[in-house]
Amino acid sequence: MTAPKPFFITTPIYYVNDRPHIGHAYTTLACDVRARMERLRGRDVFFLTGTDEHGQKVEQSARARGMDPQAFTDEVSQSFRDLIPLLGATPDDFIRTTEQRHKDGAAVFWQRLQDAGAIYLDTYAGWYAVRDECYYQDSELVNGKAPTGADVVWHEEKSYFFRLSDYQDKLLSFYKTHPDCVAPPSRLHEVIRFVEGGLKDLSISRSTFSWGIPVPNDPDHVMYVWLDALANYLTAGGYPEAMPCWPADVHVVGKDILRFHAVYWPAFLMAAGLPLPTQIFAHGWWTNEGQKISKSLGNTIDPREIIETFGLDAVRYFLLREVPFGQDGDFSRDKLRQRANGDLANDYGNLCQRSLSMMAKENDGRFVLNPEAWGEDDQAFLAMLPPLTQAVTHAVSTFAFHTALEKVWDVIRAGNRYVDHQQPWALKKTDPVQMMRVLSCVWVAMRHVSILLQPFMPQSTAVLLDQLGVPPTERTLAALNTLPTGTVTLGTPAPVFRRG
Repeated sequence: MTAPKPFFITTPIYYVNDRPHIGHAYTTLACDVRARMERLRGRDVFFLTGTDEHGQKVEQSARARGMDPQAFTDEVSQSFRDLIPLLGATPDDFIRTTEQRHKDGAAVFWQRLQDAGAIYLDTYAGWYAVRDECYYQDSELVNGKAPTGADVVWHEEKSYFFRLSDYQDKLLSFYKTHPDCVAPPSRLHEVIRFVEGGLKDLSISRSTFSWGIPVPNDPDHVMYVWLDALANYLTAGGYPEAMPCWPADVHVVGKDILRFHAVYWPAFLMAAGLPLPTQIFAHGWWTNEGQKISKSLGNTIDPREIIETFGLDAVRYFLLREVPFGQDGDFSRDKLRQRANGDLANDYGNLCQRSLSMMAKENDGRFVLNPEAWGEDDQAFLAMLPPLTQAVTHAVSTFAFHTALEKVWDVIRAGNRYVDHQQPWALKKTDPVQMMRVLSCVWVAMRHVSILLQPFMPQSTAVLLDQLGVPPTERTLAALNTLPTGTVTLGTPAPVFRRG
């Protein structure tokens, strides 16, 4: 019997002309949550990230620093690699486009396109934005600039072209028959409108600079950085040898690079005769306290600084809870503080700590689960748990992270109301058996939500599950299908969430 294909999820490979910022962290965290949830479901996962290191912009940035391009990319790529443990992310591979495995695979991919008759040599003349590494048509310019705001220059050079115009109808047919191939739906409509507007053949080589992968059999040209970069999704998976993970289940990208992933990339793959990714999900941008983020305004957000200030899990929670993934969001320290203090410390932390503290004082922190003793109120509260698992996993599978967290917090708040109503502190004096009945119900709920929250807040939930006495082998979704029986031995209770 053939093993199921691993779930393959990717961030874009990050361009190394500058240091990591909040946008890079956001994309990586989203992929990490999805990957962790798939692992909790028992699936093999291949989670890929890395750095895009070629192109004119990198060459210019290196020159401005007085550095060799390779030394420059080594330094900046390392800053992206260092971001991974800082975010608590769990990628399975980190690819650099300056690695030999990528150069070799990209050259084979080029040759495959050329052998298919999809590439030809001609002369290109048009508006070029170095910052975007992209040509733009006259109709796309806004006040003399690229639609992204980047400066453009008129550029002419000999170039190899990809016959993109041949794939207009094929792409439109693919979008129609695969309506989930681009998400959210508004982005699919955007892509369809662009393609319906007409596709021109795409310049895919450069001869005016040398920092790139040489075109096979024509070293005067280097590959267009986007053809080079997109091929990473293949080369990291083993291309041109066996690719057990391909096709990708989802590419997660920022909305600014949607066209490259949803138009150019599937056309390249069609030409090469390779399967297309199942989905491309484009998320929005962050502003900072209502202002567009830019280096000139000095309001860039350093992931390291906010994590040191608020704690990793508070930042992870805020970024994925505050706005629907796919929409633009506004970063606010006050809002982050409110989430950390309210949702985490007051709601989740309070439910756990006040209950665990009472339980730990009884019988050396040991108690016996006895579902037969649960009454009507107990059953009504615990009835919220089975549908929660399905709701959360479905929401995460569609990148509705905020919905998943809202569903969990519905249960957490219901748990606090349940405790307030049952008043176990009063039962301690009048009926200790009933007190443990109530607290055991809370234990079941805390175990359930803490297992489900592991992808979002891995550090905090690990500590809480230790305090709850849940063995590491029983922290999967499958473990939620059955209720533990017998004696539970708690760990030492202690506050987990710090207040800002």
